[in-house]
Amino acid sequence: MHDYKWLHEYCLNRFGSAAALEARLPQPHSADQLRSVSDDRYLSLISLRIFRAGLKHSLVDAKWPAFEQAFFGFDPEKVVLMGGEHIERLMQDTRLIRHLGKLKSVPRNAQFVLDVAKERGSFGNLLADWPSSDIVGLWRYLTRHGSQLGGLSAPRLLRMAGKDTFVPSNDVVAALKAQEIVDKVPSSQRDQAAVQAAFNQWQSESGRPLCQLSAMLAFTVNH
Repeated sequence: MHDYKWLHEYCLNRFGSAAALEARLPQPHSADQLRSVSDDRYLSLISLRIFRAGLKHSLVDAKWPAFEQAFFGFDPEKVVLMGGEHIERLMQDTRLIRHLGKLKSVPRNAQFVLDVAKERGSFGNLLADWPSSDIVGLWRYLTRHGSQLGGLSAPRLLRMAGKDTFVPSNDVVAALKAQEIVDKVPSSQRDQAAVQAAFNQWQSESGRPLCQLSAMLAFTVNH
């Protein structure tokens, strides 16, 4: 495993200057920013991530205003009351993406958001309070308690929300393999712990957020 100095120098050589590199790096939201987002917006974001999975994002995004209307602005208190008959009616709505499993996930995730809010005050508090040093633990929490948030959906949801996380994209996994941190997609707890430990080390050496380290690591893969 290379240290952060190697990673930084590689990226500087690729982009030619520190300014050019910094312009390519994402910025995570602060804890206060995460807390300021209302639960209905988080439910909308969770649902958007689920419907984007496997589909062209622009197609889903263009239909999202209709989803906002169909799901009462994603107010979790209202959405949680939507039963099977309501979902069946939505399956006839041509404005929507009529995927039964994904439509059913919305009221289930409304219950998830309400459960988190009851325990922690808001869904934003969950994201704000979770330490980045165990971000894979948050992935597992979302997968276990949410609906249709397995695979890459949990880390990609967190990236969309602005929560600091690395994302095991194809390029990041290729770079992790090249540095012999893992030999496959980190789906097991053991491999996820190994990747988390590597990112924690780079973070301690650099002071950078995980999302920037993730992007830098992806840049080391030849295109």
